[in-house]
Amino acid sequence: MNVRAVFIDMDGTLLTASNDISSRNMEAIHSLVNQGVKVFLATGRHYEVTAPYHKEIGLRSPMICLNGAAIHDAVTGKAMHMQTVQVDQARFHQLTAENPCNVIIHTADGIYCKETNEEIEYWTQVGNIPPRYIGDLRQANYQDVLKYSVLTGEPSPKFSALFKKEAEVIDWSNGFELVAHNVSKWSAIKRLLHAFRISPNEAVAIGDGPNDIQMLLHVGTGVAMGNASKEVKAAADFVTGHHEQDGLADFIERYLLPSYKSIVI
Repeated sequence: MNVRAVFIDMDGTLLTASNDISSRNMEAIHSLVNQGVKVFLATGRHYEVTAPYHKEIGLRSPMICLNGAAIHDAVTGKAMHMQTVQVDQARFHQLTAENPCNVIIHTADGIYCKETNEEIEYWTQVGNIPPRYIGDLRQANYQDVLKYSVLTGEPSPKFSALFKKEAEVIDWSNGFELVAHNVSKWSAIKRLLHAFRISPNEAVAIGDGPNDIQMLLHVGTGVAMGNASKEVKAAADFVTGHHEQDGLADFIERYLLPSYKSIVI
């Protein structure tokens, strides 16, 4: 397997349920980097809660954030690329008011939310930046939206379908997300592969969520985590172990490192 780049999802892939990087995952990534492979984080998270893990690993590659709506420079943290999503605001707020849900609006200058929750409190702790606004979002003054998160607490395909003409919809088990049309982790990966002159066939992507499907389908080797859904696994070339059992490291050790060792020998 001739691999020059590996794109790794964070939640449910790199991280444990307690948001930690295991020592085995860390060692596997360091081994890849030491072999000259470029390793990238590709996540639905915003930059502020991606960067601390990027720094912990010691990566020097750009970060793909907000499902590909933003790419951030490894050193400065500045956005190298951003793509905003445009929806009818009055309609969006009316529909989300009619349905019981929390709404998180990710913008270029921070997050705005209807109400706080455990995840947002964790984001504040890790990123050291609280939401810019909490409350009735119809009264909030925000712009440059990169992603909307609508948290209903259950699968809501009929609700999310109402926005498919305006945005790219990602359905989750607890709601859905909206980004601009044709924005995905894969769209950001294509941009970075071009910049680094790497062929998609020389890239591996590893993930577990519906926002990972496009990148798993289009890179040379797509890897689904053992904790992924059937739909995500169906998009992959390989299925590795559960994220709580170092499935990421298991794939890297089993399929990527031996080939490099044989080259060195």
